[in-house]
Amino acid sequence: MENNRNYFVAIALSVLILIAWQFLYVNPKIEKERIATEPQQTTAQQTQPTGTPAVSGQPANGVVPGAVETRDQAIAKSARVTIDTPALSGSINLTGARFDDLKLKEYHETVDDKSPLITLFSPADTKDGYFTELGYIGSEATGTVPGPTTVWTVKSGDTLTTATPVVLTFTNEKGVVFTRTISIDDHYMFQVTDTINNGSGAPVSLSSYGRVTRFNKPTTPSVYVLHEGFIGVIGEHGLNEVAYGKVEDEAPIQPGKTTTGWLGITDKYWAATIVPPQTTPYEAKFAHFPDGRPRYQADYKQDAITIAPGQSADLKTLVFAGAKQVPLVDGYEKSYSIPQFDLLIDWGWFYFITKPMFKLMDFFFRYFGNFGVAILLTTIVVKALFFPLASKQYASMANMKKVQPKMEELKKKHGDDRMALQQAMMQLYKDEKINPIAGCWPILFQIPVFFALYKVIYVTIEMRHAPFFGWIQDLSAPDPTSLFNLFGLLPFAVPHALMIGVWPLIMGITMFLQMRMNPTPPDPTQAMLFTWMPLVFTFMLSSFPAGLVIYWAWNNTLSITQQAIIMKRHGVKIELFDNLKGLFSRRPKPAE
Repeated sequence: MENNRNYFVAIALSVLILIAWQFLYVNPKIEKERIATEPQQTTAQQTQPTGTPAVSGQPANGVVPGAVETRDQAIAKSARVTIDTPALSGSINLTGARFDDLKLKEYHETVDDKSPLITLFSPADTKDGYFTELGYIGSEATGTVPGPTTVWTVKSGDTLTTATPVVLTFTNEKGVVFTRTISIDDHYMFQVTDTINNGSGAPVSLSSYGRVTRFNKPTTPSVYVLHEGFIGVIGEHGLNEVAYGKVEDEAPIQPGKTTTGWLGITDKYWAATIVPPQTTPYEAKFAHFPDGRPRYQADYKQDAITIAPGQSADLKTLVFAGAKQVPLVDGYEKSYSIPQFDLLIDWGWFYFITKPMFKLMDFFFRYFGNFGVAILLTTIVVKALFFPLASKQYASMANMKKVQPKMEELKKKHGDDRMALQQAMMQLYKDEKINPIAGCWPILFQIPVFFALYKVIYVTIEMRHAPFFGWIQDLSAPDPTSLFNLFGLLPFAVPHALMIGVWPLIMGITMFLQMRMNPTPPDPTQAMLFTWMPLVFTFMLSSFPAGLVIYWAWNNTLSITQQAIIMKRHGVKIELFDNLKGLFSRRPKPAE
């Protein structure tokens, strides 16, 4: 039937993109990047770095040349100030006043609470070097200004806590005094206030800079639905999302000069960003430096300011380093007036659907304490919103079934004359007041909802390691069970391609039952698709996050119930039991 064809086309278009991307792009890229990473790591250990410029015009680099050190070795060799807050642990390197040692207390590498904490920052001379640094660019008249190699002195505070800020000082040979006060909130926002007192007896001119630098890309491959790499909202230039590969292949990306905004580097769940002082114009840049140890850097350089003799200037900078929790990021945007800081989380093209959907799920989570339950309840709300469209869809299907005998007569009458048959069918639809594509509209409208839910489950840290019930301990990861070792009863590991867990099977069964609610299409090609699609989807979606598969299975179950009620209301026969009976009672025809 025509509506079946439309149904299949719409479903295929909505999901085939994700499936094809996963199997034709993501998986090959994993292997490609793994192979490419090995020689890079070897080179990184053997090559003597020639320098890491902080920003254009900054000669000192502060990157230690030589062999890559262990993290403990790198931390132990420099004087530091301890960081100890409810959310963070680590230290500030007094050389450069650099944030290069940071762990997230609330997050572990696996679902096991005894597994290591997530490490965000590490010193530059480690394999996974990743840090944030603030400094200045001066001139001969200014004298030495704080940069990557500057050793600061602790004026007060030996431990940075939420209640006790740390004050650092540096005085240059000209008598210019730099005082840096670092404070932090209960979560991941550092406030850095620099006071520059000009005691030199002459005007001094200098520019501030900031940079987020890392030496390794994430080991997991990038995927189409998520941006990882450089990010920033650069004033009137808007949101900039720059992939690592883009700066590897092209010159540094420089969006333009502005006075507002923020910039940094984002991963799936974590980020490091800088909000420059919003008083002086700055130039932002995203770059890759292949010399020495390859590295990636988001930086800015402000226009120079001049300080008269005996006068002082204050610069206030924000540094975010931590987990991209939705309420927290939204709160920072409002409390610190950071423009569009919520875009640090990649809500995607359907932002207007994705974020409200998360808000709804988060609302249910706060009441029931389980994101899996929140997904089920959100699905009910979505189905309720689409109920009028679904009612029209099934009403259209009912009308199509009523005119099926007339359509068969037209096919016999016009035979192979496709043009005449099509014209006759259009006239029939007109006479009977039937819209043949009406059945597709609910599906087409639900495609953005499907993608939005996929984004919510895939990108929000709230879903990371969020349990459901039973064996599902992480809704953002695939179902860990497999049919092929009897769901763990047999003592052997199953290849990734055969990890067909319980929830993918439930999803496949519910999809099969939903498709059997309607008569089998007379066209052999459609009938084959009708039969095999649930099996194909079971295999394909087995690698998707468990939360999404649970949503799909529950959505199918609700659709079956909803369709049965609507079809019964319209006096249309429900074909499910007859189809199942016919399927299992078939016997092969005897050979002629």
